Amino acid sequence: MTARFRRPAMLSAQRAEEIVGDVDPASRSEAAHATAVALVVRGRAAAHDDDLVARLVELVDNEGIDDLAMLWSNAPATTLPGALWRLYQLREWTRNDAHRVAEHFRLGSRAAQVDEVVAGVAPLPGPSEVRDLADAVLTGVYRGDFAVALERAGAFCRVLATGCALDADTLTDDAEASRLTRQGATLQAVAEELTVAAGLWRAEKLD
Repeated sequence: MTARFRRPAMLSAQRAEEIVGDVDPASRSEAAHATAVALVVRGRAAAHDDDLVARLVELVDNEGIDDLAMLWSNAPATTLPGALWRLYQLREWTRNDAHRVAEHFRLGSRAAQVDEVVAGVAPLPGPSEVRDLADAVLTGVYRGDFAVALERAGAFCRVLATGCALDADTLTDDAEASRLTRQGATLQAVAEELTVAAGLWRAEKLD
């Protein structure tokens, strides 16, 4: 697992212009919120509208989730695009180093005080359940309670943070132990951000 979440490659000027029409910060922020609303709010409203779901999936397929996520990368954690950016980071992490993530979850689930049902995963799983959850949200086809999705992702991060800390305690390589400790702290922070975002969504304040 890498020391930090991977950011996608920067958009070219031409690609950014195609997506947002202008690369100034205001336009980028507007585009970030518009795409986030399209995927989450309209996606949930489309629970029985297969045509709309198909168009949202096509949006992601045509633009590319990496390009869309780049629009969200500077959004505050207390915004809808900011929450999606954190789900995207978690999705990429579980894809890029699935074995290590599964091992840290296994370690963390033994000690973390997190209900596994809330975490959205079965005992000793691979990361596939959480990755599939993020995939559904990020393609606009998730039809469940978005707050619950954020809480599950946050709970998963807390378990991983505990796993990182336990793994670090077993290492004799100080540099690697420090890296895992920092990684655990990052995961804990993301978990807290996702939990706050879930509360804001329930209060209809996650803009």
